[in-house]
Amino acid sequence: MTRETILELLERVQSGDITPAAALRQLAKLPYEDAGFARIDHHRALRLGLPEVIYAAGKTPEQTAEIFARMAAGGGIVLATRATAEAYAAVKAQAPAAVWHETARIIGLRRREAREPSGTVAVICAGTSDLPVAEEAAITAEYLGLNVARICDAGVAGLHRILSERETLDSVRAVIVCAGMEGALPSVVGGLVAAPVIAVPTSVGYGVAFGGVTALLGMLNSCSPNVCVVNIDNGFGAAYVAAMMLRGSAAPEPHETAASSAALI
Repeated sequence: MTRETILELLERVQSGDITPAAALRQLAKLPYEDAGFARIDHHRALRLGLPEVIYAAGKTPEQTAEIFARMAAGGGIVLATRATAEAYAAVKAQAPAAVWHETARIIGLRRREAREPSGTVAVICAGTSDLPVAEEAAITAEYLGLNVARICDAGVAGLHRILSERETLDSVRAVIVCAGMEGALPSVVGGLVAAPVIAVPTSVGYGVAFGGVTALLGMLNSCSPNVCVVNIDNGFGAAYVAAMMLRGSAAPEPHETAASSAALI
Protein backbone atom coordinates (compact mmCIF):
# COMPACT_ATOMS: atom_id res chain seq x y z
CA MET A 1 0.00 0.00 0.00
CA THR A 2 1.54 3.29 -1.11
CA ARG A 3 1.40 6.68 0.55
CA GLU A 4 -1.01 7.83 -2.17
CA THR A 5 -3.29 4.83 -1.56
CA ILE A 6 -3.45 5.53 2.17
CA LEU A 7 -4.25 9.20 1.53
CA GLU A 8 -7.06 8.15 -0.84
CA LEU A 9 -8.39 5.78 1.80
CA LEU A 10 -8.39 8.50 4.47
CA GLU A 11 -10.12 10.90 2.09
CA ARG A 12 -12.81 8.28 1.45
CA VAL A 13 -13.35 7.94 5.20
CA GLN A 14 -13.59 11.73 5.50
CA SER A 15 -16.15 11.91 2.68
CA GLY A 16 -18.20 9.03 4.08
CA ASP A 17 -17.61 6.71 1.12
CA ILE A 18 -16.16 4.06 3.42
CA THR A 19 -16.59 3.36 7.11
CA PRO A 20 -13.71 3.66 9.57
CA ALA A 21 -14.06 -0.06 10.30
CA ALA A 22 -13.67 -0.96 6.63
CA ALA A 23 -10.65 1.33 6.35
CA LEU A 24 -9.15 -0.31 9.43
CA ARG A 25 -9.48 -3.73 7.80
CA GLN A 26 -7.47 -2.49 4.82
CA LEU A 27 -4.84 -0.84 7.00
CA ALA A 28 -4.55 -4.04 9.03
CA LYS A 29 -2.54 -5.44 6.12
CA LEU A 30 0.32 -3.23 7.27
CA PRO A 31 3.15 -3.98 7.67
CA TYR A 32 2.52 -7.25 5.80
CA GLU A 33 -0.26 -9.54 4.61
CA ASP A 34 0.04 -13.24 5.43
CA ALA A 35 -0.95 -15.31 2.38
CA GLY A 36 0.03 -18.58 4.05
CA PHE A 37 2.94 -19.39 1.75
CA ALA A 38 4.20 -15.78 1.60
CA ARG A 39 4.19 -12.63 3.73
CA ILE A 40 3.53 -9.70 1.41
CA ASP A 41 5.28 -6.51 2.49
CA HIS A 42 2.75 -3.81 1.55
CA HIS A 43 4.60 -1.43 3.87
CA ARG A 44 7.85 -1.39 1.87
CA ALA A 45 6.82 1.46 -0.41
CA LEU A 46 6.24 3.59 2.70
CA ARG A 47 9.63 2.70 4.18
CA LEU A 48 11.79 2.80 1.04
CA GLY A 49 9.76 4.89 -1.39
CA LEU A 50 9.80 1.93 -3.80
CA PRO A 51 7.67 -1.23 -3.69
CA GLU A 52 8.40 -4.86 -2.99
CA VAL A 53 8.94 -6.91 -6.14
CA ILE A 54 7.98 -10.55 -6.69
CA TYR A 55 10.81 -12.94 -7.55
CA ALA A 56 8.88 -15.50 -9.59
CA ALA A 57 11.67 -18.04 -10.11
CA GLY A 58 11.05 -21.11 -7.96
CA LYS A 59 7.40 -20.22 -7.40
CA THR A 60 4.53 -22.01 -9.07
CA PRO A 61 2.46 -19.96 -11.53
CA GLU A 62 -0.40 -20.11 -9.06
CA GLN A 63 1.73 -18.75 -6.21
CA THR A 64 3.02 -15.93 -8.40
CA ALA A 65 -0.51 -15.06 -9.49
CA GLU A 66 -1.86 -15.07 -5.94
CA ILE A 67 0.86 -12.72 -4.67
CA PHE A 68 0.50 -10.52 -7.74
CA ALA A 69 -3.28 -10.19 -7.29
CA ARG A 70 -2.96 -9.33 -3.61
CA MET A 71 -0.33 -6.68 -4.34
CA ALA A 72 -2.43 -5.27 -7.19
CA ALA A 73 -5.34 -4.82 -4.80
CA GLY A 74 -3.12 -2.52 -2.74
CA GLY A 75 -2.60 -0.11 -5.64
CA GLY A 76 0.58 1.34 -7.09
CA ILE A 77 2.79 -0.77 -9.34
CA VAL A 78 3.35 -4.51 -9.25
CA LEU A 79 6.33 -6.32 -10.75
CA ALA A 80 7.24 -9.99 -10.99
CA THR A 81 10.77 -10.72 -12.21
CA ARG A 82 12.20 -13.94 -13.72
CA ALA A 83 8.68 -14.92 -14.70
CA THR A 84 7.68 -17.54 -17.27
CA ALA A 85 4.94 -17.44 -19.88
CA GLU A 86 3.01 -19.92 -17.70
CA ALA A 87 3.25 -17.56 -14.74
CA TYR A 88 2.02 -14.70 -16.92
CA ALA A 89 -1.02 -16.74 -18.02
CA ALA A 90 -1.89 -17.39 -14.38
CA VAL A 91 -1.39 -13.72 -13.44
CA LYS A 92 -3.42 -12.52 -16.44
CA ALA A 93 -6.38 -14.61 -15.26
CA GLN A 94 -6.44 -12.69 -11.97
CA ALA A 95 -5.10 -9.31 -13.15
CA PRO A 96 -6.20 -8.79 -16.78
CA ALA A 97 -4.32 -5.48 -17.11
CA ALA A 98 -0.95 -7.10 -16.38
CA VAL A 99 1.67 -6.78 -19.15
CA TRP A 100 4.22 -9.42 -20.22
CA HIS A 101 7.72 -8.16 -21.06
CA GLU A 102 9.07 -11.32 -22.64
CA THR A 103 12.75 -10.45 -23.17
CA ALA A 104 13.03 -9.04 -19.65
CA ARG A 105 11.01 -11.95 -18.20
CA ILE A 106 8.96 -9.43 -16.22
CA ILE A 107 5.22 -9.19 -15.57
CA GLY A 108 4.20 -5.62 -14.78
CA LEU A 109 1.11 -3.69 -13.76
CA ARG A 110 0.68 0.02 -13.17
CA ARG A 111 -2.48 0.85 -11.23
CA ARG A 112 -2.27 4.63 -11.65
CA GLU A 113 -0.56 7.20 -13.82
CA ALA A 114 3.20 7.36 -13.41
CA ARG A 115 4.62 10.31 -11.51
CA GLU A 116 7.08 12.70 -13.10
CA PRO A 117 10.28 10.72 -13.88
CA SER A 118 13.05 11.05 -11.29
CA GLY A 119 15.70 11.28 -14.01
CA THR A 120 17.28 9.35 -16.86
CA VAL A 121 19.47 6.28 -16.61
CA ALA A 122 21.34 4.72 -19.52
CA VAL A 123 21.18 0.94 -19.78
CA ILE A 124 24.02 -0.43 -21.88
CA CYS A 125 24.64 -4.01 -22.95
CA ALA A 126 27.95 -5.17 -24.38
CA GLY A 127 26.40 -7.69 -26.75
CA THR A 128 23.01 -8.89 -27.92
CA SER A 129 23.44 -11.98 -25.71
CA ASP A 130 23.28 -9.64 -22.71
CA LEU A 131 19.88 -8.23 -23.72
CA PRO A 132 17.71 -10.28 -21.31
CA VAL A 133 19.62 -8.89 -18.32
CA ALA A 134 19.75 -5.39 -19.79
CA GLU A 135 16.02 -5.42 -20.48
CA GLU A 136 15.33 -6.64 -16.97
CA ALA A 137 17.19 -3.55 -15.77
CA ALA A 138 15.51 -1.21 -18.26
CA ILE A 139 11.94 -2.40 -17.69
CA THR A 140 12.39 -2.38 -13.91
CA ALA A 141 13.80 1.14 -14.05
CA GLU A 142 10.86 2.37 -16.14
CA TYR A 143 8.30 0.94 -13.72
CA LEU A 144 10.21 2.51 -10.82
CA GLY A 145 9.85 5.96 -12.35
CA LEU A 146 12.98 6.54 -14.44
CA ASN A 147 13.46 7.47 -18.07
CA VAL A 148 15.68 4.91 -19.80
CA ALA A 149 18.10 5.44 -22.67
CA ARG A 150 18.95 2.04 -24.16
CA ILE A 151 22.33 1.43 -25.82
CA CYS A 152 22.67 -2.08 -27.22
CA ASP A 153 25.60 -4.08 -28.61
CA ALA A 154 28.34 -1.62 -27.68
CA GLY A 155 31.07 -3.88 -26.33
CA VAL A 156 34.79 -3.18 -26.18
CA ALA A 157 35.55 -5.25 -29.29
CA GLY A 158 34.37 -2.17 -31.22
CA LEU A 159 35.01 0.87 -29.04
CA HIS A 160 33.72 3.28 -31.68
CA ARG A 161 30.21 2.03 -30.87
CA ILE A 162 30.22 3.31 -27.29
CA LEU A 163 32.20 6.43 -28.18
CA SER A 164 29.48 7.38 -30.67
CA GLU A 165 27.02 7.58 -27.75
CA ARG A 166 28.83 10.38 -25.89
CA GLU A 167 25.91 12.81 -26.23
CA THR A 168 23.56 10.33 -24.56
CA LEU A 169 26.07 9.41 -21.87
CA ASP A 170 26.64 13.07 -21.04
CA SER A 171 22.91 13.58 -20.45
CA VAL A 172 22.17 10.80 -17.93
CA ARG A 173 22.44 10.77 -14.14
CA ALA A 174 23.41 7.10 -13.78
CA VAL A 175 24.51 4.25 -16.05
CA ILE A 176 23.83 0.52 -15.85
CA VAL A 177 26.29 -1.58 -17.86
CA CYS A 178 25.60 -5.26 -18.53
CA ALA A 179 28.51 -7.31 -19.87
CA GLY A 180 29.80 -10.86 -19.88
CA MET A 181 33.04 -12.35 -21.24
CA GLU A 182 35.88 -10.44 -19.50
CA GLY A 183 33.55 -7.69 -18.24
CA ALA A 184 35.63 -4.71 -19.41
CA LEU A 185 32.88 -2.40 -20.62
CA PRO A 186 31.91 -0.81 -17.26
CA SER A 187 35.50 0.40 -16.75
CA VAL A 188 35.50 2.00 -20.19
CA VAL A 189 32.14 3.68 -19.56
CA GLY A 190 33.29 4.75 -16.10
CA GLY A 191 36.12 6.69 -17.71
CA LEU A 192 33.68 8.52 -19.99
CA VAL A 193 30.87 9.67 -17.72
CA ALA A 194 30.46 11.99 -14.73
CA ALA A 195 27.89 9.68 -13.16
CA PRO A 196 27.74 6.51 -11.07
CA VAL A 197 28.13 3.33 -13.13
CA ILE A 198 26.38 0.20 -11.89
CA ALA A 199 28.09 -2.83 -13.43
CA VAL A 200 26.13 -6.03 -14.01
CA PRO A 201 28.22 -9.11 -14.86
CA THR A 202 26.30 -11.52 -17.07
CA SER A 203 26.68 -15.28 -17.39
CA VAL A 204 27.66 -14.91 -21.05
CA GLY A 205 30.95 -16.27 -22.36
CA TYR A 206 32.98 -19.34 -23.20
CA GLY A 207 34.76 -21.75 -20.82
CA VAL A 208 36.80 -19.59 -18.48
CA ALA A 209 34.02 -17.02 -18.24
CA PHE A 210 32.80 -19.43 -15.53
CA GLY A 211 29.16 -18.41 -15.83
CA GLY A 212 29.86 -14.74 -15.17
CA VAL A 213 32.47 -15.11 -12.42
CA THR A 214 35.27 -13.80 -14.66
CA ALA A 215 33.22 -10.70 -15.53
CA LEU A 216 32.28 -10.24 -11.87
CA LEU A 217 35.92 -10.31 -10.72
CA GLY A 218 36.99 -8.00 -13.53
CA MET A 219 34.30 -5.46 -12.61
CA LEU A 220 35.20 -5.65 -8.91
CA ASN A 221 38.79 -4.82 -9.92
CA SER A 222 37.78 -1.83 -12.04
CA CYS A 223 40.20 1.09 -12.03
CA SER A 224 37.31 3.53 -12.64
CA PRO A 225 36.37 4.88 -9.21
CA ASN A 226 32.74 5.53 -10.12
CA VAL A 227 31.98 1.84 -10.82
CA CYS A 228 30.06 -0.32 -8.35
CA VAL A 229 28.98 -3.90 -8.97
CA VAL A 230 25.88 -6.04 -8.39
CA ASN A 231 25.59 -9.80 -8.61
CA ILE A 232 25.73 -11.90 -11.78
CA ASP A 233 22.70 -11.35 -14.08
CA ASN A 234 21.07 -9.06 -11.49
CA GLY A 235 19.54 -6.46 -13.80
CA PHE A 236 16.70 -5.97 -11.35
CA GLY A 237 19.05 -5.08 -8.49
CA ALA A 238 20.96 -2.61 -10.62
CA ALA A 239 17.74 -0.82 -11.60
CA TYR A 240 16.43 -0.72 -8.04
CA VAL A 241 19.67 0.83 -6.78
CA ALA A 242 19.67 3.33 -9.66
CA ALA A 243 16.09 4.34 -8.83
CA MET A 244 17.01 4.92 -5.20
CA MET A 245 20.09 6.93 -6.21
CA LEU A 246 18.14 9.20 -8.52
CA ARG A 247 15.19 9.61 -6.17
CA GLY A 248 17.56 10.27 -3.28
CA SER A 249 19.34 13.05 -5.17
CA ALA A 250 16.12 15.05 -5.24
CA ALA A 251 14.37 16.47 -2.17
CA PRO A 252 12.63 13.43 -0.62
CA GLU A 253 8.98 13.37 0.29
CA PRO A 254 8.31 13.08 4.04
CA HIS A 255 7.62 9.32 3.83
CA GLU A 256 10.73 8.48 1.85
CA THR A 257 13.70 6.92 3.63
CA ALA A 258 17.17 5.93 2.50
CA ALA A 259 18.07 2.27 2.09
CA SER A 260 20.99 0.45 0.57
CA SER A 261 19.24 -2.64 -0.74
CA ALA A 262 15.91 -4.24 -1.47
CA ALA A 263 14.63 -7.70 -0.80
CA LEU A 264 12.49 -9.80 -3.07
CA ILE A 265 9.51 -11.70 -1.76
